[in-house]
Amino acid sequence: MPRRRRAAREPRVTLPAMASRGRPYRTIVIEGFEILVGRGERENDALTFEVADPHDLWLHVAGGVPGSHVVVRNPRRVEVPPPVIVRAAELAAWFSRSRRAREVKVHVCFVSEVSKPRDAPAGLVELARWSSVKVKPTAPDAPANDNVPEA
Repeated sequence: MPRRRRAAREPRVTLPAMASRGRPYRTIVIEGFEILVGRGERENDALTFEVADPHDLWLHVAGGVPGSHVVVRNPRRVEVPPPVIVRAAELAAWFSRSRRAREVKVHVCFVSEVSKPRDAPAGLVELARWSSVKVKPTAPDAPANDNVPEA
């Protein structure tokens, strides 16, 4: 019996860990606004600088605390309602090292105000302008808190 020749295999490529369906972020929809939550340092960079548009909102826990970059998509360029911003801030607080804190300050700005310093490690950014919101960290599957935005 003749031997079969094996088809040449393509070399295996190791890909970085990503979200389901190959995305480097989690997606949550609040009041019709898509909220994207980064999953790691490299994924945060990809979310902020490759996926997000300049007019989208960007959120991150203040004070240099490690955490996920959060983007509120705004393709219609309308004013994002305060409850959506608060919920996105709660998610930014939850997906950070401040998760167990009673109250967390979260920076909010447009993606156009976020830049990457030269030779900065993955996930590190600088903000040109921002406002802040104080919220209680809240899990994605939990009901929203009664946080009041603070300018």
